[in-house]
Amino acid sequence: MRLLVTGAGGMLGRAVSDAGRRLGHDVIALDRSELDIADAANVERLVAAAEPAAIVNCAAWTDVDGAEDHERQALAVNGDGTGNLARAAAQIDARMVHVSTDYVFDGDRSAGVDEPWVESDPVGPLQAYGRTKLAGEHAVAAAGDEHAIVRAAWLFGAGGPNFVETMLALGSQREEIDVVTDQVGRPTWTGHLAAALVEMAERRGDTGVFHAGGEGSCSWNEFALEIFSIADVSCRVRPTTSDRFPRPARRPAYSVLGTEREPPVLLPPWREGLRAYLSQRTQVAG
Repeated sequence: MRLLVTGAGGMLGRAVSDAGRRLGHDVIALDRSELDIADAANVERLVAAAEPAAIVNCAAWTDVDGAEDHERQALAVNGDGTGNLARAAAQIDARMVHVSTDYVFDGDRSAGVDEPWVESDPVGPLQAYGRTKLAGEHAVAAAGDEHAIVRAAWLFGAGGPNFVETMLALGSQREEIDVVTDQVGRPTWTGHLAAALVEMAERRGDTGVFHAGGEGSCSWNEFALEIFSIADVSCRVRPTTSDRFPRPARRPAYSVLGTEREPPVLLPPWREGLRAYLSQRTQVAG
């Protein structure tokens, strides 16, 4: 299958491109310099010329805090740009697989029961980033029937900034750090998610919204503790709350993604992804 991957210069796009090739597909990997999805005419021209059977869209504005002051620019990519790509896909009857986010939810489980968010739960983003990603979901759904919108959360992997790298850097510099306990989610290694996205590209006819995730959940504090444990880093992780670390964009307090779809998009447990990523880092460094 000919597979077009957009945003191929980013952390997830690189992983999807690698997974597609490993699984035997003819991969056309385009980074932003080769395809700016906000340029509608160029998108239509390049997609028509490539003639892919499926597109996996990893192109996105990912600066969550920056989107607060630049929502129009973020929307041009996450909303309008995604729509450009989805319409171009529909014109050639290509399957569109779009990566979305847990930030479309408000994270409020006020009833006190921490039930994972499933695909049919009402959305309500708290920040500009979530609003622009939700606009992208709507654009994909409106463009054509042959689409899969895959929501994922707390990504980490090679080729881009992420929480694991931040913690390892801080852990090498400090004896102790403060990490919040009141934001809970499900970390996702791009290596696991990438393979699932390629599988979704192959599942023509299986359409709609999907949540991708493995077993388990944790707070950012617990995630940091696990990183240091596996990496054998001697750094104390102290509990704190989000109020102590104000950010321009509000984060959802509880954003664990579950699924009601059959068949589901199931990933291995997040701890397996963390071990695989840390092992990969060690091999590259060695």
